[in-house]
Amino acid sequence: MSFQVSRRALGLGAAGALAAPSLLRAQAGGQTLTIATGGSITSVDPHFFNAAPNSSLALHIFGTLVERTHDAKLIPGLATSWRAVEPQLWEFKLREGVKWHDGRDFTAEDVAFTVTRAPNVPNSPGGFGGFLRSIERTEVVDPHTIRFRTRYPNPILPTEMASIFIISKHVGEGASTEDYNSGRAAIGTGAYRLSSYRPGDRTELVRNEEFWGEKEPWARVSYRFVANDAARTAALLAGDFDMVDQVSSSDLARLKREPRVAVSETVGLRVVYLMPDFSRQESPPGVTDNNGQPLARNPFHDVRVRQALNMAINRQAIAERVMEGQATATSQWLPPGVFSHADDVRVVGQDIERARRLLAEAGFPQGFRLTLHTPNDRFPNDSRIAQAVAQYWTRIGVQTQVDALPWASFSARSNRQEFAIRLTSWGSVTAEAGYMLANIMMTYDAQRRTGASNSGRFSSPELDRMVSEAVAVIDDAQREKALQDCVRWVAREVPIIPLVQLNHTWATRRGLSYQARMDERTVAMGVKPAQG
Repeated sequence: MSFQVSRRALGLGAAGALAAPSLLRAQAGGQTLTIATGGSITSVDPHFFNAAPNSSLALHIFGTLVERTHDAKLIPGLATSWRAVEPQLWEFKLREGVKWHDGRDFTAEDVAFTVTRAPNVPNSPGGFGGFLRSIERTEVVDPHTIRFRTRYPNPILPTEMASIFIISKHVGEGASTEDYNSGRAAIGTGAYRLSSYRPGDRTELVRNEEFWGEKEPWARVSYRFVANDAARTAALLAGDFDMVDQVSSSDLARLKREPRVAVSETVGLRVVYLMPDFSRQESPPGVTDNNGQPLARNPFHDVRVRQALNMAINRQAIAERVMEGQATATSQWLPPGVFSHADDVRVVGQDIERARRLLAEAGFPQGFRLTLHTPNDRFPNDSRIAQAVAQYWTRIGVQTQVDALPWASFSARSNRQEFAIRLTSWGSVTAEAGYMLANIMMTYDAQRRTGASNSGRFSSPELDRMVSEAVAVIDDAQREKALQDCVRWVAREVPIIPLVQLNHTWATRRGLSYQARMDERTVAMGVKPAQG
């Protein structure tokens, strides 16, 4: 198994080749590109938190061995080629002549350092260990060749390495997350350098004139966080921003008719789902009986309760009314046509009476009370989806109130198991089922690097075994079948409750275009002067 192709051969030419002469003249002197994102960036440290907003920013500053195109295909990045030397040994050839932002040479030692550091960042609310769990040993062959010895055959290691941002050893040794946030350690190989970072507000970037790839048309990029959907749209129409992401469903139809803007959209790989707390045997915080007293046992450990909550929800109504058509109802976490999607796992239909019977069988004939926690600024309509779910659960006797929080607070508290049940989301950037299984549903184990984002602390030895066996299958067809068996197991046992698959949408001012990405990354490198 091997891969080698040049970036230029793929047609990823200079941005200027796409631009009209008048627009190029308007860019004389170095234009600033302004982007408003609806996703809160919690750190510049590229290994602190495996969350899409953080990774979108990191893509500007840092490089990966393998890159992804807008449609999730793999292309060379800091590695020019890769091959499986043996079933448990991968070799990557590194790009020569690449410089860090401080002028030092990029080498295999930096990659080896990264692989050691990425899974072990202190206080990470959800790290990158899941991508690296198969690597047993790293071997530096020469300055531009590195090998990874894996614990088991891992046919998708190049896919996983596409999510690991490479950092410099000479700067990174001893550096903390705060050193990256301050800019001291934010030395990458990417198309842009960090100028400043203000948490909860904005990040300023300047073009890396020594970048190994094609030169970017933007001399500066102002990457700003604007939580409110309507405010992002209004600012775009007022000319305050060149591009906005996470266009709200309520604004989309109007923007498509607006001649001053262009809209880009694609079916995404992100699922919105619910995850209960499994970390406690007794009542989790926020769960009581109808008189407000703690329960003697955690109801979520009973599969009948999980199934009842699952079938109480009208997913189609959420997709059509709450999301206004910008999402698809689902009971799994990948869209049809994607590797390991199980066609026989149908969308669970709403069945209020059966849900009530299941609750009664589980010992809760009168239901119970709970608080559903949700972010209110992470993805379109997040808190509105939670309100809809709360109404459905109340109909079966589970009296539900919603507590909506900013993403930065929500993610930290969720990681500390402070919630009875949370509404959140996950983007399967590897475009296969194993990624979410390993990170969200396998048992949390820091040493084995499984369950890195398993905030509910679900644990099943049976599922752990199934996933471990599935991801190690070399033959693609057999691996897909094994992963589909895992998808069916999850649909039956309901450790998570998938709701909808999101579409991803961006809007740019007239004269610019953006290539919509399935991995939902919002990057300046994808903004080009429009053709014609």
